[in-house]
Amino acid sequence: MKKKKFKVEKNETVKDCLERMRGEGYTPVRRHEVPVFKEEGGKPVVSHQEIQFEGRKME
Repeated sequence: MKKKKFKVEKNETVKDCLERMRGEGYTPVRRHEVPVFKEEGGKPVVSHQEIQFEGRKME
């Protein structure tokens, strides 16, 4: 697998996620921030941002 997505987990820092990526042999090439919504009063409200990295296999 040449590419893989890594999500920063709930109790993990960005640095921890990057170290986990390198441990699996991947280097980060792209960062995505995805809004996570929750419903308040019948309307969608942004709860938090989910950070994801796209990694490329190191050769």
